[in-house]
Amino acid sequence: MTVIRLAPAVGDAFPDTFLALVTAAGLRGRTPWPGTTAALAELERRCAEGSWRPADESDPRIEAWHTAYRAFGTNPRRIRPSVDALGRRLAKKGALPRINPAVDTYNAVSVRHALPAGAFDLARVDGDIDIRYADGTERFTPLGAPETVEHPGAGEVVYTDATGVLTRHWNHRDAHRTRVTEDSTDVLFVLETVRGDRDGHLVETAAGELAELLAPHADRTAVHHLDPSRPQAAVGR
Repeated sequence: MTVIRLAPAVGDAFPDTFLALVTAAGLRGRTPWPGTTAALAELERRCAEGSWRPADESDPRIEAWHTAYRAFGTNPRRIRPSVDALGRRLAKKGALPRINPAVDTYNAVSVRHALPAGAFDLARVDGDIDIRYADGTERFTPLGAPETVEHPGAGEVVYTDATGVLTRHWNHRDAHRTRVTEDSTDVLFVLETVRGDRDGHLVETAAGELAELLAPHADRTAVHHLDPSRPQAAVGR
């Protein structure tokens, strides 16, 4: 099992933080996922016809993350929360990226509900996961740039394991080492808000939708929750 923990200092600074942790075991990423294909096509169709638009920074769900980013020293218009960047891409290009079924699935759920989402291949995670403030000594290798090493600034909210940083700027960019591929079989998906008092029900709805899309392609799925009153959960294998 992998324990994921929300550091008390982060919980104190963002007391309405609420996360849904969705795990999928025995995931089969090299077979067709028609539910995900249909979900992506629906979002793109609705965007094209103008009946729906992805949330932008004027939406309270995105604005809350901009406020959080500024609080830990990150400019959210230069380094955007993941859901903000993904929604802007859909609005501009009319399509979401196709990476692999698991990633495409959480991207669809993320944009639909305007909630940041990410995922880690649990087989590549070293020990437990902490959501905490960086101290400036940690190492991070960005997704898609395996030869690059960055050092998050002290005070930046990061996901870490025993080896290094898994996600920078809370949810801006994931690490290359724990990326989810077609061959990932045990995966931890994360959906999150810093306004659980207002948007907690959206996180729960989105987690249920994500688990439903994953279920036909996994041996089992489970959903756990994390917040300052429940700051750790054991998940995964």
